[in-house]
Amino acid sequence: MARPIRVEYENAVYHVTARGNEQKAIYRDDTDRQVFLDTLAQACEQFGLVVHVYCLMPNHYHLVVQTPQANLSRAMGWIQTAYSIRFNRRHRRSGHLFQGRFKAHVVEADAYARSLAVYIHLNPVRPADKRQAIPSERCNLLEGFTWSSHRAYAGRCRTSEIPPWLSLEWLWYFGGSRSAARREYRRQIADSFGQFVPDPLEAAQGGLVLGSEQLWEKVKACVAGSSGQEEIVWSRRASREERRRLVEQWLQKETDRRIQIWARVRLAGERLVDVAAQYGFRDGSGVHRVVNRLEALSRQDVAVGLRLKELDVLIRQTEQP
Repeated sequence: MARPIRVEYENAVYHVTARGNEQKAIYRDDTDRQVFLDTLAQACEQFGLVVHVYCLMPNHYHLVVQTPQANLSRAMGWIQTAYSIRFNRRHRRSGHLFQGRFKAHVVEADAYARSLAVYIHLNPVRPADKRQAIPSERCNLLEGFTWSSHRAYAGRCRTSEIPPWLSLEWLWYFGGSRSAARREYRRQIADSFGQFVPDPLEAAQGGLVLGSEQLWEKVKACVAGSSGQEEIVWSRRASREERRRLVEQWLQKETDRRIQIWARVRLAGERLVDVAAQYGFRDGSGVHRVVNRLEALSRQDVAVGLRLKELDVLIRQTEQP
């Protein structure tokens, strides 16, 4: 298995998650959950991790961690290995517990701390179909859920019950004082019930970066500094996604449907079936015919040929550093 992309620098913030092998449970009871948190506590001490948010679900976990020592891979690798050994020993089993390596998104806290904290803490009450609204009647279920940092954020537990390794620094994104921040946090949680709550991570650029263009450029520079196969594959995919964004931007002023379709296929590299779905075709063959006919026309019609060439040049110029 290819190793994970390493985007590591001092004080980077990540959303980290991992699922059980074959979607199976990674916690069978509360003892397992406590063992995991104890393992996390050890990692904080050993690797200097700062944990801002956590939530333990039956077959996966969510963590938001900060790495003052730029050592995410070492720390998370140790956590998953140590916990797997302890879980297997306790349940007299062998084999992999987690489904491959952990996944991590680099996060810009100033822009996404609030939405990410709320979204993660709502996991225990979110319906199986993530596109559906969170049922209002599940509010009490969330208040009784003790295996996340929600109660610490909301002020629903005693100070002695808050893990010493949990940082509540992100509370300040909700308000200027601890009491005001907790009131605002509770309001945002309450307002989420009966509503569909979008996943902030869907806005991640390149499937890796949740933040500004400045952070995006920083992460791309980090990846470019490595020659690993996983980094090369990601870089190619990220370049395609960036080109797709540029094409979307330029086509906002394009009224010719044929040129829109051509640009999505030839310049953005979108799949024929995906473009077909957007433009009402039954399948990709209709899109293919539109593209071929337009290119044939461009060899006869000077105006059309110049427009296609202009779009191609504009995209290439915008991509240049």
